[in-house]
Amino acid sequence: MIAGWWQALLIVAVLAAVHVPLGDYLARVYTSPRHWRVETALYRAFGIDPQADQSWSRYLASLLAFSLVGALLLYALLRLQAHLPLATGHPAVPPGLAFNTAVSFTTNTSWQNYAGESTLGYLAQATGLGVQAFASAAVGLAAGLALIRGLTRHHTDTVGNFWVDLLRSITRVLLPLSAVGAVVLISCGVVQNLADPQAVTTLAGGRQIILGGPVGSWEPIKLLSGDGGGFFNANSSHPFENPTPATNVIEIILMLVIPTAFLRTFGTMIGDRRQGWALLAVAGLLFAFVLVATGAAELAHHDPATLAAGAATEGTETRFGAPGSATFGVAATATADGAANSSYDSFTSLGGGVLLATMMLGEISPGGAGSGLYGLLMITMLAVFLGGLMVGRTPEYLQKRIRAPEIKLIALYHLATPAAILVGAGIALALPVGRSAVGNPGAHGLSEIVYAFTSSANSNGSAFAGLAGNTAFYNTTLGVVMLVGRYLPIIIVLALAGSLAQQHHGPVTTGTLPTHRLLFISLVTGVALILTALTFIPALALGPLAEGFHTMPSGY
Repeated sequence: MIAGWWQALLIVAVLAAVHVPLGDYLARVYTSPRHWRVETALYRAFGIDPQADQSWSRYLASLLAFSLVGALLLYALLRLQAHLPLATGHPAVPPGLAFNTAVSFTTNTSWQNYAGESTLGYLAQATGLGVQAFASAAVGLAAGLALIRGLTRHHTDTVGNFWVDLLRSITRVLLPLSAVGAVVLISCGVVQNLADPQAVTTLAGGRQIILGGPVGSWEPIKLLSGDGGGFFNANSSHPFENPTPATNVIEIILMLVIPTAFLRTFGTMIGDRRQGWALLAVAGLLFAFVLVATGAAELAHHDPATLAAGAATEGTETRFGAPGSATFGVAATATADGAANSSYDSFTSLGGGVLLATMMLGEISPGGAGSGLYGLLMITMLAVFLGGLMVGRTPEYLQKRIRAPEIKLIALYHLATPAAILVGAGIALALPVGRSAVGNPGAHGLSEIVYAFTSSANSNGSAFAGLAGNTAFYNTTLGVVMLVGRYLPIIIVLALAGSLAQQHHGPVTTGTLPTHRLLFISLVTGVALILTALTFIPALALGPLAEGFHTMPSGY
């Protein structure tokens, strides 16, 4: 427990140290008028004019076209795997699973209905999933940048150039940070090779096939991008991916570093860094709340077994312990990353319920790369609107009015993902084919289904292991929910960016609500918690809460 608190303090210290320099670096990347030579060469090769600004509709069309091509190429790679080099003997991925996987990694979800070591070869892992992990993260960053420009520009219908934002995110942000992360992780013992599978004799005298692979270069990609897909089925609980408590801390930092730094980037780009600090405070409060709740649930002694072990240790790697696993789980669900260093299905009922509720917050604590920022801005503008209603004044945010067209888009944004979750889970519960895949009866089985659709709609990818998701029904329905949960919010965000960019900057008066002070930070935090509770309390009450109170011994 004490070691867990020291780990948490170390993580906070490192993030605090890099927050300002990395956030300001990102701002320079996206505002610099200069293009690197390699970027210029790629622009010429694909016929792109990097100086041409795009309207929100053209920006969106470029984003969707890029994502569609990426999904099709990944699907083809998975289906043709058996005929490609470095397949390590694996056959082609079946059509339904290939569809689900292609959609999963294109949408930055990384939901995996398969075991990586028994399904994919090195080429599919590195060039297929790895490329899409970069690309999908860059798409999220681009959407966030478009909304920033919508808030800063006036009397225009342009929000930037998608291709410039995409390429700079990859070449100047994700690739350099991943290279540094790979060197650090490999030096700490993470495996990196292209060796053939090796047969070894176990201590019990049996024979086991041991796989290697380019794991060290994969890990920072999956963590920095918010992708979270494991090279192995055990993800970051596998000793080849995450061998020591030190690498566990490093991996948590990698998940959090871009989403938190991007909030500084927001403040720098709009010319008021106090706004970035305010958003960081909201994300920090929410993260601290869910971390304490998860840790308390996992460390509480509810029965003789947890009392003897000192915590709920089932499904937890002993080299990390319950505190290290709880911190990792909260970081993974709070950042939409989906990585796992333990079995979330084995968390206590209330601990697993907190992870589920963390995703239901909507990627704002601090959320994914780019998606965390626009999620926070959406809840912030909703809070501005509610604050304006309280005092009878037209709501304004950063000198932009939140009028009827804007609040309609904001309302649609906050309805889109919950609708995808609840409709999808409702269909799965209503059909025998959906219920038959659940490995546990009662409230926990309900939680497994709701967790799957929440994870898919919020581009997370983590799972409760009791759900057998590799079926035609779940490969299809979860794939559709991933598409809706990823691209419908982005469509709304870009439409809002275009609407805001067309406005003029209004004057700041004595009646303008300050959006950088403690009162407003409290308002945004409260709105986020209340909105999530009003939307999802029935599902949480029937699932993890019911299970938790049912299993809790008398006297609690």
